[in-house]
Amino acid sequence: MERRRSDGRTDAFETRAYGDHARCSQCGGVSIKTVSNVVNDYEFVTEATRAKVREAIDRLGYSVNVSARTLRTGHTNIIALAVPDLQMPYFAQLSSLVIAEAKQQGLRVLIEPTLYSRDEELNVLHGAQSTMVDGLIFSPLELGQEDVDELQVDYPLVLLGERIFTSSADHIATENVEGAKRATSYLLETGCRRIAVVGTHPGERVGSAALRFQGYCEALHEAGIEYDERLVVPSRMWHRVDGETAMNMLFDSGIVPDGVVALNDMLASGVMHAIQMRGYGIPDDVAVVGFDNSDDSKYLSPALTSISPGLPEVARLAVRVLKDRIDGLDPASHALEGLAEETDPATGKVFHKVPSSLVVRESTRPPIF
Repeated sequence: MERRRSDGRTDAFETRAYGDHARCSQCGGVSIKTVSNVVNDYEFVTEATRAKVREAIDRLGYSVNVSARTLRTGHTNIIALAVPDLQMPYFAQLSSLVIAEAKQQGLRVLIEPTLYSRDEELNVLHGAQSTMVDGLIFSPLELGQEDVDELQVDYPLVLLGERIFTSSADHIATENVEGAKRATSYLLETGCRRIAVVGTHPGERVGSAALRFQGYCEALHEAGIEYDERLVVPSRMWHRVDGETAMNMLFDSGIVPDGVVALNDMLASGVMHAIQMRGYGIPDDVAVVGFDNSDDSKYLSPALTSISPGLPEVARLAVRVLKDRIDGLDPASHALEGLAEETDPATGKVFHKVPSSLVVRESTRPPIF
C-alpha cells in the first residue's frame, strides 16, 4: 500500500516509514501511531509500551529511516564537532566528552578534524555537510578575529576557544590568562625565580598562546620579578617534539631555568624529556608545570603538575547550549555557580567562561611560604 501526499504524489520516504511502522505495530500488538511515538522519542508513552515496541523493533531488525524523520521533524539529531587535531590529547578528550554528553541528549556527533587548515575550517562552516547536521560546535585555530564575518551562519553554532570573539555566536571559553597566571604564581611560591615559558606564538594577540603568555607575564609582574625575554621560547606547534626542541634550544643558549611553564601538556612532556636527558632532576633542578591536565599527565615520570581547564564542563555546556538552540530554547539556564556568564542584549547569545584549577603532582616542589 502506498501513501500519497495531499497533492497526489507518492512520498517514497513516508511510504517506507509507514510500512516499517505497520510491521512493528503488528508484531508488538500496538497501533502504528504508538510505534511512531516510540521511534521519535515522544514522552507520553508508558515504559511498558515502549519496551514492547522496542522488542518488536529488535525482532524485526527495523532501523529508523533518518531521511524520513528529517523530513517530518526538520532535525537529524546529529551535530558536528570541528577540532584541529584528534592526535592532541586536549581535543581527543574534548571529543570523547562531547560524544558522551550528546548521547545523554539523544544526539549523535560527527567529528570533523580540520588539520590546521584555514580552508578546512571554512569548509566546516560553509560546506555542503553543514546541511546534514542540526548544529556545530566549532574550535577554530587558523581563523582569527579578522574572520568574524565567517561565523554568520544560518544554523546553531557554539564557538570554543579564544581565537575569535563575537556576539553573533554562543561562546564557551576557558581561563587561559588566569590558568597560566596560576601556574606561574605556584612556581614562584615554590621558590623558582628563573621561570621559562615554552610554546609562545610571537606576534599573536588573540588565541590560547597569547592569553597564556599574558598570564605568565602578569604573575611575574605582580611578584616583582623582572621579565627576561631570554626565558621566552616560541614554538608554532605544541607537540612533544616541539617541547623537546624548545627546551634544548634554551639549554644550548647557556640558560638553565629553575622552573618552566609549558603552554600545554604535550610541550611539557617534551620539556621534561629534554631536562632529564641533560642530566637535570625534576623538580629539584627544574620544576615543570603544564596546561590542560591531559589524561597522560599523571603517568609521566615524575607526574606532571598541570592546569585543568575544566573540559567536562566545557563539553557539557557546549552540547546543552547547542541543543537548546536547536530546540528553540533559551540556553542561559545552564550556568553553574561560580561560572562567568554574559548574555549579549542585542543578539541574546551567551558567553560562558569555565573556571580552571591547578592539579599539583610531583613535577613541582611544595610551596616555601
